Amino acid sequence: MSDPPGDQRHPADDNIKAIARLEQLALTSRSAATRLSDAITTWAGSGTSILLHLLWFGGWLVFNTGLIARTPFDPFPFSLLTSIVSLEAIFLTLFVLASQNRLTRESDKRANLDLQVNLLSEEEMTVVLRMLKELCEHFNLTGTTRSEIFRRLIEQTDVGDLAKRVERNLPSEQMHDRPE
Repeated sequence: MSDPPGDQRHPADDNIKAIARLEQLALTSRSAATRLSDAITTWAGSGTSILLHLLWFGGWLVFNTGLIARTPFDPFPFSLLTSIVSLEAIFLTLFVLASQNRLTRESDKRANLDLQVNLLSEEEMTVVLRMLKELCEHFNLTGTTRSEIFRRLIEQTDVGDLAKRVERNLPSEQMHDRPE
């Protein structure tokens, strides 16, 4: 399927394609261990996995409680089952943590990209406001451009100062909950 001519495309189409390429790159650049970890956590969270575990535990309990006329190989309190489930839980936890760490890294990359785009947009808007001020002054339309808010908006934004002001204004509970 070919793209429509440039004037018929939506302005967001190029951005959507760029984001899709970034997502595809993130998926294809995963190591074999990461792909395995993701596959295991995806499967473990599926309805099939839950159903199989219910059947496995139910069968184990039925067989080892003597409801079937055989001699139980793991009688109550099911020590072998407890050990197997504990090992499964340990490894599943490690796989989930590995996948979560990867997702956190990807989320941090997206947040950094978002911050960079926002900072670039801020710089662009500052230039646009300065251009608008020059046009307004040229045509003697200075009511807005002489206002205090306009003068503050055309100043370069100090990101460090802005971050400090945000920190000072966050509720104290949020400050204590964040890691150092």
